[in-house]
Amino acid sequence: MKRTLTIAAALVSAALVLTGCSAGGGGGSSSGGADATIEIGSLYEPQNLSNTGGGGQGVTEALSGNVYEGLYKLTDDGKVEPLLAKSDEVSDDGLTYTFTLRDGVTFHSGKTLTSTDVKRSIEAVTAEDSQSARKSSFEVVDSIETPDEKTVVVHLKQRSISFIYNLSYVWIVNSDASDLTTSEDGTGPYTLGDWKQGSTLSLERWDGYWGPKAKNAEVVFHYYSDATAQNNALLTGQIDIITSVQSPDALSQFENNDDYTVNDGASTTKELLAFNDRVKPFDNTLVRKAVYSAIDREKLLNSIWGDYGTLIGSMVPPTDPWYEDLTKVNPYDPDLAKKELAEAGYPDGFSFTLDTPSYDPHPAVAEFLQAELKKVGVTVKINTISADEWYTKVFQKHDFEATLQEHVNDRDVVWYGNPDFYWGYDNADVQKWVAEAEQAQTTDEQTALLKKVNEQIAEDAASAWLYLYPQIVVAASDVTGYPINGLNSQFYAYDIVKK
Repeated sequence: MKRTLTIAAALVSAALVLTGCSAGGGGGSSSGGADATIEIGSLYEPQNLSNTGGGGQGVTEALSGNVYEGLYKLTDDGKVEPLLAKSDEVSDDGLTYTFTLRDGVTFHSGKTLTSTDVKRSIEAVTAEDSQSARKSSFEVVDSIETPDEKTVVVHLKQRSISFIYNLSYVWIVNSDASDLTTSEDGTGPYTLGDWKQGSTLSLERWDGYWGPKAKNAEVVFHYYSDATAQNNALLTGQIDIITSVQSPDALSQFENNDDYTVNDGASTTKELLAFNDRVKPFDNTLVRKAVYSAIDREKLLNSIWGDYGTLIGSMVPPTDPWYEDLTKVNPYDPDLAKKELAEAGYPDGFSFTLDTPSYDPHPAVAEFLQAELKKVGVTVKINTISADEWYTKVFQKHDFEATLQEHVNDRDVVWYGNPDFYWGYDNADVQKWVAEAEQAQTTDEQTALLKKVNEQIAEDAASAWLYLYPQIVVAASDVTGYPINGLNSQFYAYDIVKK
């Protein structure tokens, strides 16, 4: 059901006046059909062009499925389909996977895809210096053989019911290529055009693509540091699409205008108040529960997103098979929060520093949390940091007390089974259930075990899951064929057409 935000027109107009021109500059393409250039607005510029070298959310959005492909593809509705893999066979014990590669596939450089490229692409994910978020998922790989150029044989240390699914995250890269942080050599329907850092990144249709050609000639990602500037760029015709609206301030302008289409898709992006469970006072479950119950999440969601978005009580979005409504496990109840703080040994509260990414909507969320927690005696000191600082300080060095972050992936509740992950949650039962779920022989068994994980992390308030983002894709009404669901930041551009 379509929902509508009520925004004061005067505030919207003022915001647009203050915004000025688009960060990307330029204007939308006037041509249509197969010769069209599609102008796309995004807040997530790649930090580099590598998905194993810390490229970030932006590199997935721009390059995954467009420039690079995997053996398998995660569709916009969450299904896994073969892509560069022509077929696969699994041994009876579930420990050996044999993949046959598709014929006629070449890299943009002209080199033919071989089994060696697949082997080295998987190994790049598990390499010591890999920064892939899925690195731990591939620790199950024991060895990889390449008996011929079209065959890849992967031996696992133990069963992995998610192995095929996880392969959809692995880009197959030319094993002979170098410096893939600033260049590319993939097999996808686009090649890299120009990357003007801080401004735009363009992709050009590749006529040598093995599959159906892209339906447009070029896509250009325009990058903004301000959500209102991005909205203004769409209103003034400088871009055709916003991949995911991060601020609803001008949304009513689009909803009440026949020139635009507002799509409210299925999101997997969770806004987390992530505690460092290794450090005091957040090593105490009662403290985490108290902080969680001190926050009026419904009021927070409404203040950020109006009538959009969904409340969640754990890491699992409704689109995951093991979803349960756990929003009442840690209810909003300031009196309960005060009681839990007293039981934990903090009757007068405490103070902590909240490392807050500088981009929307985190600063507004941080200020809301600061006001809410003050009511129960907890003082929040906000430390605003850039995305690069967050990655180094929080994700790599674990040098924080608490932080805000959006987690975009589906099926990522399993990260609570890794005590070395940045938030440091360490529960032996959860680790056991996650491991057993991955070795399950049926999806029903896997689902039952991950529901137990879901329930336990909610009971422990391992993090505070504030809300599930809405997935709002806004586009000019003459543009169609774009993805509308927010699965793992991917944004397949090859079916987008413009009249």
